[in-house]
This record gives sequence, C-alpha cells and structure tokens, in this order.
Amino acid sequence: MAVTLDKPIEAGADPEPARDPWYAKPLPWWAVILGSVVSGVLLWLAFPPVGLWWTAPIAIALFALTLRGQRKRRGAWAGYLFGLVFFTLVLHWAGTFVGSVWLLLPVSQAAFTALLGFLTPLTWRKPVLLPALTGGAWVISEALRSRIPFGGFPWARVAFSQSDAPTLKLASIAGAPGVTFVVAAVGGLLALAAIWLITERQSRRWAIAGLAAGAVALMAVGPLVPTPAPSGPTVTVAVIQGNVPRLGLDFNAQRRAVLDNHVKTTLKLADQVKAGTAKQPDFVIWPENSSDIDPLANADAYAEITMAAKAIKVPIMIGGMMNGPGPTHVSNTSIVWSPVSGPGERYVKRHPVPFAEYIPLRPIARMVTDKVDLVPRDFYPGDRIGTMTLGKYTVADSICFEVAYDDLVHDAVAAGGQMITVQTNNATFGKTEESAQQLAMVRFRAAEYSLPALMASTTGISAVVDHNGGVVQHSGLFEQAILVQQVQLARPGQQTSTLAALLGVWPELLGSVATAAVLGWLWVGIPWRRKRREGLGE
Repeated sequence: MAVTLDKPIEAGADPEPARDPWYAKPLPWWAVILGSVVSGVLLWLAFPPVGLWWTAPIAIALFALTLRGQRKRRGAWAGYLFGLVFFTLVLHWAGTFVGSVWLLLPVSQAAFTALLGFLTPLTWRKPVLLPALTGGAWVISEALRSRIPFGGFPWARVAFSQSDAPTLKLASIAGAPGVTFVVAAVGGLLALAAIWLITERQSRRWAIAGLAAGAVALMAVGPLVPTPAPSGPTVTVAVIQGNVPRLGLDFNAQRRAVLDNHVKTTLKLADQVKAGTAKQPDFVIWPENSSDIDPLANADAYAEITMAAKAIKVPIMIGGMMNGPGPTHVSNTSIVWSPVSGPGERYVKRHPVPFAEYIPLRPIARMVTDKVDLVPRDFYPGDRIGTMTLGKYTVADSICFEVAYDDLVHDAVAAGGQMITVQTNNATFGKTEESAQQLAMVRFRAAEYSLPALMASTTGISAVVDHNGGVVQHSGLFEQAILVQQVQLARPGQQTSTLAALLGVWPELLGSVATAAVLGWLWVGIPWRRKRREGLGE
C-alpha cells in the first residue's frame, strides 16, 4: 500500500510506517460476537412465523463478513454462537411441553454451524471463488446435519425459508441443496460487494455493480425456470382435521377421543356430499395419530373406521399407532382403509424421531432427564417406501418430520407417487410456529417435484398445495376442518419429470466433494506453496 506523507521527512529520520486501514484488519472479538448474534437473528427472521425470506442471504453475507480474516478456531466458536442463536429461536417450539431439556437440540445442532464457521475464513483466501465456496460450505454443513447423528435433523435448512421467494422454483433443478447453494452464494456476492464498496476503490465500481446485479439475478431467476404441470387425471381429494381433546404430550390420553373426532368429521363430510353441498372425494386423508388406539387390535376402533369409510364410500388413508412388532415397540403407521375390504396397504414411518419417538442410549438419556419415560416403548422403523395406493391413484406419503428428509420424499415420488401427502400430528407443539414451518417444507416439496401436495394435521395447519408450491386452501390451528379440493395428479411416469427428481442426491454429493477439495487446497496447498517460494527466495 502506498504511503501518503503530509510533510517532508527530516534527514536521518525513519519514515513513519504505513498503517493498514480498519477494513483491512480482522474484526475484534467483540465485533465477531455481535456479528454472529445478529446473523443468527436475521436468518431466523427468514423462517415462519416472520417469513422475511430475503433476510437469509443478508444473514449469510453478514456472517461471512464477520469472519473475514479470522483464525479458523475463532471462526468455529463464532459459528457455534451463530448456530446457537439461530436454532434456539427457530426451534423453540420443541420445548413447549418438555421444559428446558429441549435446549439440547440447538446445543447439538450448533456443532454443524461451528464447522461452517471454521470453513468460512478459508473462503476469503480466493475472493473470486467466495460466492461459490460460501454456497458449497453451507451445503456441506446442512448435508452433515441432515444425516448425523441418529439419521440427522434437517429442519430449518436455508432452502426451507424460501417458500415465498422467487428462488422456490429453483427447487425443481437441484432440490433443497441447490436452493441453499444459491441463497448462500448470493450472500457471498453481497459480502464481496460490501468489502469492495467499503474500500472505495473506484476501479472496481463496475465490478461492485456487477456483483450486486448478479445477486439480484440469482434471487430473481427462479420464476423463469420451466416446470411441467401435472398432466394426469383430475381428482377430488379431502383432508380431515378432527382436532384433539387437549394440548400437550398427553393429547391422546382420553381413549378413542382423537379417533372419534376424525370419524365424526368424516361423517359430516359424507352428509355434505349426500346433501350436494360438497363434492364426492376420490379418496380421503386423515393425519398422523388420527387413530389414537391400534385399530387392528381394538374391535371398536376397527368398526368406527369401517363405518366412516363406508359412509364416504372411498378409501381413507388413516394414521394409527400399531402395537409391535415386539412387546417393547410400537409402529407409527399409515393404513389404507377400504370401504369394502377394510384395512389394506400399510406404510410404517421409516425415520422415527430420536429422543421423541424412540430413545437412543436410554440409560444415559435417563440420567439427563426423566422425560424419556414419556416414551415407554420405542417406535419401530419401517423399511417400505411410502407409496400408497388409494383406489386408482398412488400417493407419495411422508409421516410428520419425514418431509424434511430429501431421500424419503424422493424415494416415494420415484416409486410412483402421483401427488405428495404429509400426515402429521402437531398437538405436542401447541399453538407455535412448528406447523407453519412444516407447511413451508410441504410447499417446497410440491415445487421440487412439480406435484400437488396435501398436509393433513390433527390440529392444523392442514392444507392443499398446488404443484407450484402455492397454498390453495388451509385450516386454522386447533379446529375441526374439512378441506375438499380438485387437483390434477401426475400421470404415471411423469412424477420424475423435474431435474431434481431425476438427479436425486448427485448435485449435493458432487457439490460437497468439489467444495471440500477446493477448501482443502486453500487450507493446505496455498500456505505450502507460499512457504516453498519463500524458501527458494522467490
């Protein structure tokens, strides 16, 4: 850097050393803490219930700027603080009825943003690659936390904040990893533009304008992505939200009350169809746990569901708690109930939620909290893909949190699902934003596969979503509701017509490997070359 002197230097005097401007130095520790906290808050604002989707790239840009020039160890601690703030805010619904033990969730999830913080200083070693490396680093972090430990927890990925954004249509190209990459890359562009703007280097004014234009273009290009509309049969679907007698973990403590509510609401729909005030549905969806007792082990529950199916005259896909396969297990199960032949095809939830539906390391977990005893029997995971046949039609079913897992949804769609169904029970989270966050993921999946989607909840929000991710109709929280809607299904073979459906996990895998390779070179290769040049006296 050139030194500008205000007065001549006296003979024999040493020139005053040039001082780097403030923007050339790493931020002090207090600014790193502040930047990490504010970044976490901004990212939380992008998710329901606030839903300011545009704060996501701003949060990522601020986080990147905060860690510019920092040591990797400080970056890791800053990343942990960032994640702790973000996950505590976005997941606070998890503690509605279980007390402070829920804080273990953000404490554990923040480990993955600590890795992100460790990698972020490396991305600044090659500014021209900063946007791509920022996007790739975020994909790596989310890929890991979507898989480990105990099968991962992919809730609140950056992509799931974009259900109201122009970037939603990009889901059809590379799924959730692709949208996360684009949003994070936009954050990298904004960070680079901010640094160049602060330095006031006039030679880069067009570059700054180009970076800003590129960021806007990436966020706005989504609506231009062509996606095929479903071209299969038009059917009338019905979603039943029966509600529950009470909130909390004991929502089904009153025997058969939840089942009775869903039976009565279905009979009400049957009366409306008979009176001509509602269209006859082709099939009906009940939510997860809509039968609060095992309908195959309890004759009264069996008779109630059969009565409802005969009254509505079409198959009902119910959600039930099934005993077994052994005395220490239960199964979270979807069952297609025919008005003619009764219970038929079943899907058992493939990914029970650890520490909620089953307790890993139970003796150790009990030493942390006695809340584990609220799950006396572990949920047994199924091994069958969630395609379910309802009369002439096939749906790709997910149960509750499974909608967050890319592979579970992809498997069911690829196996022939003509539309997406998500059965969920939100009673255990009270009147929080958990249901709205889940609906955002349902909308994302609809846009990803260009398929209509249904979300059936015991307590709300239940919804009908079109193939573009738009909500056609929805219920409120904690009310009985009937949603009847005509939707166009995919024709057989069309359900994998989007690029995301065809490519599956490959974009995430290849992008993560490429990013890791470049970051590894920036970590090891460049310092080695610099030392080698110094040793050769170059």
